[in-house]
Amino acid sequence: MQFNVECSVKSLEEKNVDLYQLFKTRSPIIGVVHLLPLPTSPRWGGNLKTVIDRAAQEATALASGGVDGIIVENFFDAPFTKNQVDPAVVSAMTVVVQRIQNLVTVPIGLNVLRNDGMSAMAIATIVKAQFIRVNVLTGVMATDQGLIEGEAHQLLKYRRELDSDVKIFADVLVKHARPLSSVNLSHAVQDTIERGLADAVILSGWATGVPPTLEDLELARAAANDTPVFIGSGANWENIATLMQVADGAIVSSSLKRHGHREQTIDPIRVSRFVEAARRSWNSKSEGKSVSVIKVHS
Repeated sequence: MQFNVECSVKSLEEKNVDLYQLFKTRSPIIGVVHLLPLPTSPRWGGNLKTVIDRAAQEATALASGGVDGIIVENFFDAPFTKNQVDPAVVSAMTVVVQRIQNLVTVPIGLNVLRNDGMSAMAIATIVKAQFIRVNVLTGVMATDQGLIEGEAHQLLKYRRELDSDVKIFADVLVKHARPLSSVNLSHAVQDTIERGLADAVILSGWATGVPPTLEDLELARAAANDTPVFIGSGANWENIATLMQVADGAIVSSSLKRHGHREQTIDPIRVSRFVEAARRSWNSKSEGKSVSVIKVHS
């Protein structure tokens, strides 16, 4: 009986993994590979090799430009299903991620849109990716796919069943969505971390390419305590220095595309310019700032 009690107490303890251990930097820049339409999506082109080749090209451009991590997402599958995607999408994303892993050495994450955290967790665990992004982990959001409910219980239970250490980066009041009622941002951040058990939180503007306000970032940073806060949209080389004075990292795509157009491919020159601007902002931070810690909940 004593052993069972000790195990129960131990299961509630947190294992701390710092951002440097995961990304080899205290302030990671994560680039995004937007996959061309996948099988069963409305705009599927019928050739998976084309999807794989472009994804490989973009991942290589991101890595050579100096990003610290990469997220792979089915961005061009819109209009999205709100939760579970077709098995063909899961299969295709698995193949693509494995191809990318053969080309780059930075940590890889997945985002299965619009909100299929279970499939993302399954793929990431099987291919040994490091993290996933979940758009709605807790609460209810009104979106163009309808009402999306958070499935934190199911996702965390699934991660435990898989015996996985994949980290969960969760959006708070995700872009292209609205809460059903007035929501306090600080409370939403706290709920996502304390009740949804997110390992990191993401704050975006109202849409793709729109940054969060500095005021909202400061509120989120204060509410998150030691949990990392990432910029989820709208970062560019002109605003990253300001935004990174508050945030712990950034997830970026649109501003890294050729001419800044999201339909275009990644431009390695724009990647390098962005990373250089971000690194200048890191150097201006206080030397005494402590390393951010991800809380991974057993």
